[in-house]
Amino acid sequence: MVSASFSHVDTWVFDLDNTLYPPAMRLFDQIDARMTDFVMRTTGTERAQADILRKKYWLDYGTTLAGLMTHHGVDPVPYLVEVHEIDFSVLSPDPALRAAIGRLPGRRIVYTNGSAPYAQRVIEKRGLEGLFDAVYGVEHAGYHPKPQPQAFEAVFAADGLTPSRAAMFEDDPRNLRVPHGLGMRTVHVAPAPLPPADAAHIHHHTDDLGGFLAGL
Repeated sequence: MVSASFSHVDTWVFDLDNTLYPPAMRLFDQIDARMTDFVMRTTGTERAQADILRKKYWLDYGTTLAGLMTHHGVDPVPYLVEVHEIDFSVLSPDPALRAAIGRLPGRRIVYTNGSAPYAQRVIEKRGLEGLFDAVYGVEHAGYHPKPQPQAFEAVFAADGLTPSRAAMFEDDPRNLRVPHGLGMRTVHVAPAPLPPADAAHIHHHTDDLGGFLAGL
């Protein structure tokens, strides 16, 4: 049974974007557009080239911000405020997900490559406020993003969690490699699973987080 695989878990770590809400809500599309705007202004490139650069930095560094900091000396604080000034009305409460998370034993935390204030707004709009013991943003990792090992080290040390007794839920499979290596139970939350050849670091896949948690 899947539930037996989580019997040892006392800390539940959730990514935010496209994890605590479904990709079909398309919230992150707005952030992508605002990041491209920022790249255009910072680099002086046309929109098509800026969009390519945004994606390249995400692939190379884990976040567009990390690439902008590395190559253009961007201050992360105003950047994070600007790209998260979006319309949250596309999000709706999910009572079933709230109930499933609320039944989990132990600590529940959110860890996102976005900012913690942004995460709090998403949590509120999804009707999940009051469920989490801590919310960590990229600022808590010194602006090092997942999947960089130092990002996980910083956040997990700050939280005091024991990886061998924790589970991680993520939509980006890259961000499950380090948790798997640390001994965490890993769950890929996405519409489709990875091919088996690419999924050695993933213990479980689900396209329905609430349903998966309810089964535990």
